[in-house]
Order: sequence, then C-alpha cells, then structure tokens
Amino acid sequence: MFLGIDIGTTAIKFGAIAQGETIFYHRVPLETYSESGGVRYQKASEILAIIQNELREIPRSLKQRITKISFSVAMHSCMPVVAGEFEQVFIWSDTQSKEAIAVFKQANEAERFYQKTGTPIHEMTPFAKILYFKKRKMYPENTKWLGLKELLMGFFTGVSTIDLSTASATGLLNLAKRQWDKEILGYLGISTDQLGQLVEPTTSYLIKRELADELHFLPGVQVFAGASDGCLAAYGGYLANGLSASLTIGTSAAVREITSTPVLDWQRQNFCYYLTENIYVIGAPSNNGGKVLEWASQVFADDPVQFYEKIPDYLAQSPIGAKGLRFFPYINGERAPLWKANQTAEFKGLTIHHRRAEMVRAVIEGVLFNVKRLHEMVNEPSNLAVSGGFFESAVLCQLTADILGADCWLAGENEPIYGLYGLITQVASKQSPIRLQKWSANQESHAEFQPVFQTYFD
Repeated sequence: MFLGIDIGTTAIKFGAIAQGETIFYHRVPLETYSESGGVRYQKASEILAIIQNELREIPRSLKQRITKISFSVAMHSCMPVVAGEFEQVFIWSDTQSKEAIAVFKQANEAERFYQKTGTPIHEMTPFAKILYFKKRKMYPENTKWLGLKELLMGFFTGVSTIDLSTASATGLLNLAKRQWDKEILGYLGISTDQLGQLVEPTTSYLIKRELADELHFLPGVQVFAGASDGCLAAYGGYLANGLSASLTIGTSAAVREITSTPVLDWQRQNFCYYLTENIYVIGAPSNNGGKVLEWASQVFADDPVQFYEKIPDYLAQSPIGAKGLRFFPYINGERAPLWKANQTAEFKGLTIHHRRAEMVRAVIEGVLFNVKRLHEMVNEPSNLAVSGGFFESAVLCQLTADILGADCWLAGENEPIYGLYGLITQVASKQSPIRLQKWSANQESHAEFQPVFQTYFD
C-alpha cells in the first residue's frame, strides 16, 4: 500500500492507495502567518506536528500494510536553517523581495537565469527570497537554505534531500544539467553545501527505525522523494484522462501542459519544471481566477449566492464584448503574463450607457481573455481538461470553450497525491470517470470573440 502526503498552501492531505483504489483520505487545515512588509510563512514545527498526529490516528492495521511513502509539496518554499535551528517556512505568496526582484529584472543576468532554470523571475521564488535576505543581511553567511521537501525527507529518513522537480521551481537549478547552477549560486554568494542534496523524484530511502517504531510502521518502509504539487496535479490529470493540457480556475488560475522537452519564452516567462527525464510541465499561473468573481459578487450583489445564480441572466442580457466595456482583472497583482506584483485592475471604456449586466460580463470576459493569454503561452492546445470551482457553472464552461476555441473536458479535481501515486508506482489511480463531459466551442461565438481579444489589453 502507498501513502501520499501533500503539503499544500492551505492544508496537509493524506491519502492511502492500494491497487489504484483510495483506502484512506484525510485533510487537515494548515495555518499561514502574515506580517507587515509582505511576510508570509508557515511553521515547520506545526507541519511536523500535524503529520505525526495524523499518522498516529491511522489505524495500526492499515499502517502495517504501507510499504511506500512519498511527498508532494507546494512549490517555492524557503526555510532558513541557522546552526541547525529552523521554524519559518516562507511560502510562494511571501512578497518581501518584490522590490529587490524588480531591480534584478533589469540586470543583464535576469534573462540568462530564466533560460537556465525555467523559473520565472518573480518574488515567489527562493532565488528572490535569498537575494532579498542576503542584501538585507538578515541571516548569517553560513545559513542553509532548505524548504518543505528537505524538512520532510530529513524528518522521515535523516537525509535532507530535495527532488529535482521541486528544485526546478527554486530558480537555482540548471534545468539542462540538473545541478545547482554555479553562476546563480555565485551571484547570491552561497554554495551547494548550503542547499539540499539533489535526487530524482523516484529516489527512495528507508524510514528511520525510531520513527517507524514510534508511529507503528514496518521498519522496511521505503520513503520516496516525490515531486512538487503543480507538476503532480498536471501529471495526475494526464494519467486519469489522457489529456496533456489542463486549465484550472479556482481562486487563481493556471494553464499547464505535459511535454517531453523544455519549452522557454523569456518575453512571456512561462514556467518549465522537471518531473522525470522525459516529462516536463510547462505553464503559466495567474493570480486572478475565481477570486475575481468572488469580488464581483460582493460589489454587484447584496447576496453573493444570488449573484452566481444570476450569471447566466447577466450574460444573456449583454452582448459579446460588453458594449465596448473592458475589465483588466488584476485585483491581486499578476503573475503570468505580466509578472507585476503591483499591477492593478481597472474598467476601461465605462460610460453612462453601461449597466450591471455589461459590467458583470466585462469582469468574466476579462478573466477569460487573460486565461486565453496563458493558453497561448502553452501552444494553444485544442483539448483541455478543465477543473476548479469556476467550472461548476455550465454557462462558464461554454463561455471558456468559446473564448479559447478549444474543446474543454470537465474533469475532477487533479489531486497531487494521485499524480504522486502514479509517479512512484507507475500505476494510475482510479479517481476520475472514464467519460468526461465535453464543451466544444461555438464557432460563431468564437469568431465574434476573436477581434475583441486582439485589442482587449491594449
């Protein structure tokens, strides 16, 4: 039996899978701490305590069947370790480094570092965080710079390793050589001794004997390094439905595609992360997905639930293009394609003739036209597995297909644990239905959207 542990931004999930069937699944909320200056972190002690507590709660009879354990972790975590002591794990949404990285973007090294690593130049990355911390001299020179994966592997096996998939999202890994990049480390003034030991995602170690005894696991349990949550979600979806490209619109949005070779574009800065020797995950993330609709529900309706129910009516009452009204949906700043933390949202072309229906349509079209730009960044796949709360509305499924000009296949949530199971065991889990609901573009509507999109963000 396989046990997957997924450390996400908001929760830690545990899934035990045997022969493709989920035997046990549990989710525990994980707190993120915020401080002034863009500081956002989780606590290593709390993460380890949750894991230990939950593993104690799994029935002993079930644990005795577990032979493999592996981990999915959120990308871009950065945990300073000073003289063996650690606690704060800075997460991707920490923005302390945004000014430092804005300056670095203008440097000659910026494009070269992106081309080497496949990681966008952005404050979300450990590269940016270390750059900021070093400039501010916030930690001793001999600080080790680890993350969630090293924390878990060290705890379970005694060896602080980091898999190449998670490492490829740090901004420190040379994607072609699959080694820590000497030039980038030199630029930051750090050495490989200050980073985790690189291993393949399928590399395994034996669980520490004392931990196995304490938690009632068999002593021969193999602990595999695993990979990052974004790569595993894309891979899990691919195993479940056979579609290499996916679009997720939850709070935020992301388009991802499984490829066999790296794909890089400096101007747009898609991400390109390693999963295995022949599998890379390319894509583009946006900060602005369903959260924009949530904001609109608070602005345009007294009752948010009623707002979502009325979306079909608002769209029916307003024409494609919202009578010239446009909405730039950057209420949370933006990652791809702008990579500007301070980017703001705006209505453009608003006149006295526009009513609520046009404004709501403009908000929705703005979100989806922005997604279309992400879609273009990953070669405009004609078939997409779509998932996330945004697609609970049939009208929004159809509108997405019409704007993208793609067939959208409504899939279940792509849980990283199922991708992890497939990666480690080479057996697909039985989570998604074989038949997916399909939404094909209305070609007349798609043709009508095209000229609107061409100049939408001018």
